[in-house]
Parts: sequence; C-alpha cells; structure tokens
Amino acid sequence: MSDHGGPLPVVLAGARGHGRWHLENLRRLQDKGLVRLAGICELTPLTPEELAGFAAAGELPEQSADFGALLDSTGAAVAVICTPIPTHTDLALTAAARGVHLLLEKPPAPSYAEFRRMADGVAAAGVVCQIGFQSMGSHAVPAIRELIAKGTIGRVDGIGGAGAWGRPQEYYRRAPWAGHRRLNGADVVDGVLTNPLAHAVATALALDGATRAEDVVGIETELLRANDIESDDTSCVRVTTTGGNRITVAATLCAEHPDEPYVLVHGSSGRITFWYKQDRVLVQRSGHGPQELTYGRTDLLENLVEHLEGRAPLLVAPDETGAFMKVVEAIRRAPDPVALPDEAWYLDADENRRVVPGVDGLVAAAADTLALYSELGASWALSKEVST
Repeated sequence: MSDHGGPLPVVLAGARGHGRWHLENLRRLQDKGLVRLAGICELTPLTPEELAGFAAAGELPEQSADFGALLDSTGAAVAVICTPIPTHTDLALTAAARGVHLLLEKPPAPSYAEFRRMADGVAAAGVVCQIGFQSMGSHAVPAIRELIAKGTIGRVDGIGGAGAWGRPQEYYRRAPWAGHRRLNGADVVDGVLTNPLAHAVATALALDGATRAEDVVGIETELLRANDIESDDTSCVRVTTTGGNRITVAATLCAEHPDEPYVLVHGSSGRITFWYKQDRVLVQRSGHGPQELTYGRTDLLENLVEHLEGRAPLLVAPDETGAFMKVVEAIRRAPDPVALPDEAWYLDADENRRVVPGVDGLVAAAADTLALYSELGASWALSKEVST
C-alpha cells in the first residue's frame, strides 16, 4: 500500500513525556530504513538537544503546533498520536481526513462515544489505525491462546490481572489532565485501570478472546483513591463475557513493594501466568513440572509499516479494543472514586508517595480468586458498582 518507495514519512504528535519513548523508537526504525521522522507536533518545539539523535541523519524534522498543517507540509503517510487522552479522537480524525494512517496511543479515547466517533471516522476514511497496546505485540499472547485452545490447562475458569505499582505525588502533576476524571467539561478518565495499568485489562481480555465490545455482558467496578486526586489509584474491575467467563483485574499505584504486573489464566488442571511487560510466561499444570518461557515482541509501529506494505496482519485494530473501551466507559460512568480513610495509607517520605498497607496482597488475591476488594474483606472497600 506504500507509494512512497522509501522510508515512510511519519509525524509524531506529542514528543515529551511518554512521547520520548516514541521518539527513541522512531529513531530506531529510521536507522533501519523503515520510516523517516518528517515532523513533530508540539506546543513548544523540541530543542536541538532533544533531537540530537536525528541531527546525525542530516535532516531535522519540521516542527509545528498545527497538526493538520504539519501533515500537509510533510506529506506524512503515518501519524503517531501520543497526546492528552481528550485530544485523541479529534487528532485521529484530522489525520484520517488527509488519508494518513495512525498509531494511536492507549487509551484510544476517554469515553465509548468518543471511541466510536474515532473508530467509525477512521473506517469511513479508509485509513489504517493501530491502537498502542504494546503488550499485544508480545508473541506470548498468541502462544498462550494456543495453549488454552489445546486444553493444556483444562477448561478455563476465569482470568485475573494484578498490577501493584508505586507513583510519587508528582506523577499527578505531570500534566494538567493527570489524575482527573474530567477537565474543562471534557472526559479524561485518567485512572489506574484506564491508563498506567490499562495493559493489564486489555491483555486479560485478549487472552480470553473477548476483545470486542459485543463480547462484554457485565462490568463491576470498585474505584478508590489514596492520593488527593479526582480519579482512582486503587481499583478493581470484574468483566463478565458472553462466553460466561469472569475476568477480574486489580491495580494500585500505592503498592508497598511495587512489582511486575501480570495476567493469570485459571484452568481446571493448571494455570498460566504472563508477566506482560517482560514477555515472560509460566505454565503450571498437574502431572508436569513448571515450565517458564520468554517470548519475543513485535513493535506496533513496525507492524503498522509492515501491514501498510502488505507483509503482515495488523495487530491492534480499533474494534479489537472495544471490550477495553467498555471497561473505560463503566469506570467513566461509575460514581466518583471514594477517598480511603486517612488511617488506610501513609506517606513514604523518601519517595514522596502514598502507600496503602496490605494492598499488594489484596491485588494478588483478587487475581488469584477473581474476587473484588470488598469480597476479600478489605476494611476500606465499598460495595461494588455494577454496570451492564
């Protein structure tokens, strides 16, 4: 599908914060001859120091705060959008209107309505859109699904997800929208399950094969916060799928001992644990010793380029994130997160972060038993909010 004949010209919207990761990745792919960073859309232009890696290539990218104008002037074939969540849909449609293909950072939108507006607009424009759930590039995902299909761990009885991370209080000052559910009348929904640990939710849904909106029949949420924010930092969600499976994901940014997040597939005769950031899998089943495997990973921008050139199927099309967006919508529509009582957390002065004693064990127990915090007897947990 590429008529450029050489490296595809790419524009990056949002090159600071998480965008720095994309900048590094673009440099890697430019060195491989797959893409050329043609433009950067930022409100404040990047400095020569920030672009040092591209100066050696002899051509610095054009910079502008006007995304549409930049796409026009650079002749971009692909845009990478790594901007605040509320801006995703409009920027995606700006690119789609110009026939520019997309890598759109997760979460794709702050509400299901905005997600549909984006996905339908992109489809109508005929451009390809990849959603930036990097864990979906892990070769472990299809491998685990194959193990499940072969009956390696018997009948699947449910899937758990656990994320126990720590974030300093500055994390919520990283951007004006950080830690907000709404800002200036627009949805943001920057909660622990919808942004930093969104991969735990999306990966659990993917391992179940329940990735599309119509695969979800019920969602229960428990949203809490130890930090002085509007959104949630300690939450759990339980999704019931059309196949009758339960998927429970528990997460916190207030862990005592932050650790690698994982997804856990419960089978009638075994279990599979997947540490998705490390592409590491542990298979435990009756009658066999434990088996640990590590997999490779396909970069999502690289996959998009390969797909445009007819060499690979696209890994994360918008509709494959519909079930995840149903979870985002349930969290958006749930009552505001409840503040934990003062005695339920303390401030770790060295790291300037709030810690909830015992939360690490609760997160693990939720993934292990598919129960919500309230069902596990957490003193601070409230009864669940059910959304269908």
